[in-house]
Amino acid sequence: MPSPSIPVIRRIESVDVLRGIVMIIMALDHVRDFIHIGAFTDDPLNLATTTPVLYFTRWITHFCAPVFVFLSGVSIYLQSFRKTKKELSVFIIKRGLWLIAVDLFIMSLVISFNPNYNYFFLQVIWTIGISMVLLGLFIHLPFKLILALGLVIVFGHNLLDRLERAEGFDPGFAWDLLHTGNFALYPLWGNHTLVIIYPFVAWTGLMMLGYVMGSWYSPDYPAEKRKKMLTRFGLAAIFLFIVLRYLNIYGNPFPWSPQKNLFYTLLSFLNTHKYPPSLLFICMTIGPSLLMLAWLESLRNGFTRTVQVFGRVALFYYIAHFFLAHLVSAVLFLARGHSLAEADDQIRNFPFYFLVPGEGLSLPWVYLVWLGIVLFLYPLCKWYNDYKSVHKEKWWLSYL
Repeated sequence: MPSPSIPVIRRIESVDVLRGIVMIIMALDHVRDFIHIGAFTDDPLNLATTTPVLYFTRWITHFCAPVFVFLSGVSIYLQSFRKTKKELSVFIIKRGLWLIAVDLFIMSLVISFNPNYNYFFLQVIWTIGISMVLLGLFIHLPFKLILALGLVIVFGHNLLDRLERAEGFDPGFAWDLLHTGNFALYPLWGNHTLVIIYPFVAWTGLMMLGYVMGSWYSPDYPAEKRKKMLTRFGLAAIFLFIVLRYLNIYGNPFPWSPQKNLFYTLLSFLNTHKYPPSLLFICMTIGPSLLMLAWLESLRNGFTRTVQVFGRVALFYYIAHFFLAHLVSAVLFLARGHSLAEADDQIRNFPFYFLVPGEGLSLPWVYLVWLGIVLFLYPLCKWYNDYKSVHKEKWWLSYL
């Protein structure tokens, strides 16, 4: 029996449920990338060519990366209840390095299906990994200083946008890695290239804020107070988004503008920058997510029990859903009459096997394939979650 002085820590179900919800939504965007006919020929947020359904198919998935990064910070704090600060620091640094390796060597292969690794992609898993490494160092700082640094990064990094808008500005590798990103290409050796999709600084600041908010889930923190705090800060973030976005003076590198009608003007208003996540992008996504956390606090039903399975095995699900989405695109590629030889020829000028710009399925098929992949993965994720729960003595499971 545990000592009376040591709190008994249980998993926070609302965190797992919210993570599971965004994991399910995330798969929609990646399925669209792999099989939609317009995935590589146009931007679904391009107001000149998009449709409302296509726009929101992309826009709703904006919630996924910031929520996942933010909740990673929350989860790290929750682990501090059962680890010393030194143990926690070592663990998340090692896990962070492992995630970087996963993104470079597992996800780059799954995304491209290219065993020659012509392209190494720095995506969201890399961002979470490097942010964990840094947070593993920062947790030795005073708690209030971690909060202050997180706030400075999240609220202040858009000041760098002004430097980037200067005529002749050349970001260079370090700047792209830290702040700009935006699918920058850097040659490595031979025919191998690094693709920086997610610069990490703004994401690291968001993870730090999640770590600080994790203290609201301490065993001695009243649940009603936590719900009030989540609600207040969620509403404050939404309010800040609306005010700053309306003023068009700060918080996003690109202003909104009046469009052909009120509805498309709203779409312009909601179109905030993700690479890196602007202050307004973060407010737009984290604000409603905090409200969702407050609502999920006392919600228990079949839906939440099902969805939290995905949230508990997030990395397993992430790798598996990418693989399945790309596998479907390979089947469709061959079904359209293409050959493996054509795929080999195409990869010389395009990063992904079995994907041809301008070929693919309509949006209703994207939704059907997305639902099929999620349903297919549920029993696998449940099995893996049960396996992890039974075999807690296996240390390596904590890295997966």
